[in-house]
Amino acid sequence: MENDVNNAIAAAITKLLRPLVRFLLRNGVPYRTFADAAKCVYVDVASEEFGIPGRRQSKSRVSILTGLSRKEVLRVKRLIAPGDMGASERYNRAARVISGWVRDRSFHDENGQPGVLSFEGGNASFPQLVKTYSGDAPSRAVLDELQRVGIVERTPDGSIRLLERSYIPKTGDIDKIAILGVDTSDLVATIDHNICRPDDPLFQRKVSYDNLPSEALPELRRLAGEQGQALLENLDRWLSERDRDVNPDVSGTGRKRAGVGIYYFQEDYTEGKGT
Repeated sequence: MENDVNNAIAAAITKLLRPLVRFLLRNGVPYRTFADAAKCVYVDVASEEFGIPGRRQSKSRVSILTGLSRKEVLRVKRLIAPGDMGASERYNRAARVISGWVRDRSFHDENGQPGVLSFEGGNASFPQLVKTYSGDAPSRAVLDELQRVGIVERTPDGSIRLLERSYIPKTGDIDKIAILGVDTSDLVATIDHNICRPDDPLFQRKVSYDNLPSEALPELRRLAGEQGQALLENLDRWLSERDRDVNPDVSGTGRKRAGVGIYYFQEDYTEGKGT
């Protein structure tokens, strides 16, 4: 049984790593860089999440858990942790502003769509939108950020028009790469939870077929985009009503992060070959 589990894990890792390694090679990241990053995560997780209650986690125990020598554990601990240069914070801040623009009727036009907003002060202006949904972030900085990644544009009269209903940067590789880390880790964490806690599973579903004609894909992409966006906007309204950053008067205990992700995929089918 143990061999079966180990084989299944090895197969899953191989399939998981294939698109990641493709991405790394395309961006000129050599194996040594990836290996050091993996060692850092092994050491961090072993140190922070696999300790013995009531006892300080030692380098010797981390060495045993990870299979790394004590010398290598010490070396890895001394490495400077890579940063995303604020991309995750920009991601969260921009997503909140766009979400409010799409959801809040105060910033809609007469047709119920996200309105073209003035940069001047006022109850339905871009600065007011930023103040409402991004706290004390300077509205000029948020505007520059959204323009940089291609989500808004300035009209000839200086107003701001929303081009995308969600945060999907058209430009800015650092911001796109940050999404790779955040969204993929959420999916892996959900699958890990469902393996460890079959009595309390989180929602995790997928639908796919492997003998579709190429001509069917444009319609599938359109349906997935329209229906997926509608679902996410409905869930966003529900979540925003209960989020204490948006509604400080919401009562309750603890602080949890939760959400739902939807993604579309397609590829050429190859018999017996992983992704």
